[in-house]
Order: sequence, then structure tokens, then C-alpha cells
Amino acid sequence: METFETLVRAEFAPKTTYLNTASNGLLPARTVAALHEAAVLRAEGRPLMSLYEDVEACRAAYARLAGVPADRVALGASVAAHTGVIAASLPAGAEVLTAEDDFTSVLNPFHVRGDLKVRAVPLERIAESVRPGTALVAVSAAQSADGRIADLTALREAARAHGARTYVDHSQAAGWLPIDADAHDFSVSVSFKWLLGPHGAAFLVVPEDFGGLTPLLAGWVAAEEPWNSCYGPVAELAHSARRFDLTHALFTFAGLRRSLDLIEEVGVAAVRAHDLSLADRFRAGLATLGHEPVPAPGSAIVSVPGLGHRQPELGRAGIQVSDRAGNLRAAFHLYNTAAEVDRLLDVLSG
Repeated sequence: METFETLVRAEFAPKTTYLNTASNGLLPARTVAALHEAAVLRAEGRPLMSLYEDVEACRAAYARLAGVPADRVALGASVAAHTGVIAASLPAGAEVLTAEDDFTSVLNPFHVRGDLKVRAVPLERIAESVRPGTALVAVSAAQSADGRIADLTALREAARAHGARTYVDHSQAAGWLPIDADAHDFSVSVSFKWLLGPHGAAFLVVPEDFGGLTPLLAGWVAAEEPWNSCYGPVAELAHSARRFDLTHALFTFAGLRRSLDLIEEVGVAAVRAHDLSLADRFRAGLATLGHEPVPAPGSAIVSVPGLGHRQPELGRAGIQVSDRAGNLRAAFHLYNTAAEVDRLLDVLSG
């Protein structure tokens, strides 16, 4: 019988102490094999239909993780592209409430509109800052810079009380933090962090009625009958969220399918318990060294003010972490161990 440990050991063999999943997750062995097989398939000139099957398998797998039907999941290439479609749906003068210093892809498309009222508040105050006239609240479930987790329950209740829509980016949460996409109007995630996939894919969850979005980026894949819609304007858009799809990066989805399989096999609950135990171990060790991380209870991301300058030294020691605005950021996932946490603490103590 396979266990958490045996599954992980079979899939990962990093050559470094890799504690940087908040930037990029490691690729499982099964994903690397699938990417190679996809490349060979194309190199040999064989039919690519199996790769289109991978696309739909990824849509279904993410829908299960997000707790929604697959027909509410759109496939694109980036959070910024999905945010742009949402930004374009808002009327001139609409107020968009955001968290200060949230990730740029969640924010910038609203700013470049030029005719929206974009208001930023501290993350901890975002729910209480929703007010009459707020059209949309856009926020990351877990902050990229420091791992702080948004109170999405309070945000949802405040938004409903004032008639505002919500847009949540799960890029730093999907794979270790349970997702309730049905609780929000729109939500999104990239593929290459805790979901362990290649770059080039992003999921968008929309309401059943599409939430007033217009598929501005729609091409042939957004048609109800894609293969009959390759020439001229699309006569009939897909009746599902697929109308918001962008042309699929087939190799990416071929690999991502296997990564999502692994997440489902291990289970988000098991991943979360593992990741948080390591993050808490790191926080406890930092306290013994006299360092205080940014408060982010229950997060798999730990950010330590004033230690960002140690990142190059840690890299030379074979420990991969990030420097974010002077903060040392470590992020933990299923392939990490307690011994790796202790090694990081040991180097920091020197």
C-alpha cells in the first residue's frame, strides 16, 4: 500500500534543499515523463488528440479541487489574462477594492483600465473596508510576499452585504489549502506552484451565469464546436466556461494532468498537514534564533524580515529560498522534510 512517504519518494529527487515552492513547485517524475512523451509525439508527427484529452482531464481535476462542476472552469495561460477579462467587464467608475501590495497580476489589469476607482487597504482590513458602491473585491487567498491568509469567510459575507462581487487568486494556496470556489464569484490559480505543474496554464472559475464577463480573448477553442470553428468569426460560443478558454499549451497540460493526479492521490488535507508542520517547525526554530517572521498563522509560507540578504549565501549552501523586499521567504511542500528545515535553521544560526 502506497503511503504519503512512498509516493513522494517515488516522484521527487531534488539536488538541492528546495524551499521555494512559492516561486515554482518541483515537477514530479510522472510529469517529466509525460512532457517528454508529448514532445516525442509531436517530433514524430503522430496525432495529438491525446493531448487534447489531457486538457479536459486537467479541467475536471481542478474542478474537483475547487469544488465546482467542470463546466464552470476556464483554461488560460496566466492570472493576468483572466484578471484582464474581469477588469474589462466593469463599468467606468466602478470601485475595485484590493489588498495593499498584493501580487501584480491580481491588481494591474484594474489599474491600466484608467477609468476604475481602485482602492487598496491592508489585507487585515479588507473585509471591513467593503462599502456601498464597491463593485468588486480582488484579493489573493495567500499573499505571495509573506504567506498571510485572507479571511475569505468574512470577505464573502461583507461583499454579499454590500452587493459586491469577489475575485480570489488561489495561486499560492491551491494544492495545500482547501478551495471553496463556489463561495466566490470568480477565482483563479496558476499551475506551477503547489499544483506542481509546468508554466503556461491558469484556471478561472466563473459563476453559472458567467458573472457578466465577455470572452474578449476568445478564439476557436472557445466555440461550442471548436473543430468546426477554425475559420471566420465563432458562430456559437461554448455554453460552458470554456467560452473563456485561451488556446491551450498542449505540452503544459500533458504534464499538468499527472501533477494534478498526484495531488489528488496524496490529498490536499495530507499535504496541508505536512506543509504546515514544517512551516511551524521553522517558525519555532526562528524564535530560538531571535527572529520573528511576519505573522501568518496556518500558512505554508514563512517570511522573515531583515534576512533577505542571506539568500545568496543560502543558495551557495544548496538551499533554495527567496528574497522578497528584504524578507527571507521559505515555502514548504510535500517533498520537504524536517531535516531540511533544520538545515536551513543551522545555516541561519551561523
